[in-house]
Amino acid sequence: MVELESSYLEEHTMVTDTNTTDISSLANAANDETGDKALDTAKSLLESAQEAISGAVEATVGAVKENPVAAAAIAAGAAAAVGGAVYAASHLGGDKPNTSGKTASRKK
Repeated sequence: MVELESSYLEEHTMVTDTNTTDISSLANAANDETGDKALDTAKSLLESAQEAISGAVEATVGAVKENPVAAAAIAAGAAAAVGGAVYAASHLGGDKPNTSGKTASRKK
């Protein structure tokens, strides 16, 4: 009886190992194929993005060459807006912690 159980277990263990190996091989092949498709898609998207950015840069350079004063005014306005936002965030954002050791007095 023990020999029968032992041979039964050995036989089914081999089948399970073979099936596991086959499933692993199929899964690896599917992953490789999916990875290749994902890589191709990513490369295609990257090329499209590079073309779009290149076109935008060329258009911007052309506009700046045609209207340098307007471009300078726009750049100055953008810099002022960013500077104002940074100032507001750093100075007007709320109460600062008291690091001087003195207690804060409130005006009435």
